[in-house]
Amino acid sequence: MVEPTESEPLAEIDRFIDAMIAIRQEIRRVEQGEWPQDDNPLKNAPHTADSLLAADWPHPYAREVGAALAGRVPGSVKYWPPVGRVDNVYGDRNLFCSCVPLDAYADAAT
Repeated sequence: MVEPTESEPLAEIDRFIDAMIAIRQEIRRVEQGEWPQDDNPLKNAPHTADSLLAADWPHPYAREVGAALAGRVPGSVKYWPPVGRVDNVYGDRNLFCSCVPLDAYADAAT
């Protein structure tokens, strides 16, 4: 459930609604088999600027779809994410510590 605050302007709420409608249309294209379930803009989002500008584009959808440029107001600000999707499950199952080893604390105390 989404509940906007009273301070959100109507234009921003309309933009959010348009985004939800666009996402549903993308889901429909996957359901109808236009895009594969394992390689579609929803599965691969967000697309970084580097991935969109690479010479090789291995996806069955246009770069413009990956960049989420359809329906954008000319001159509006586009946020380019610095990284693609983070695999939270992998991170949860494969923990690693980037801390200083405990031995370093023992050496510092002496």
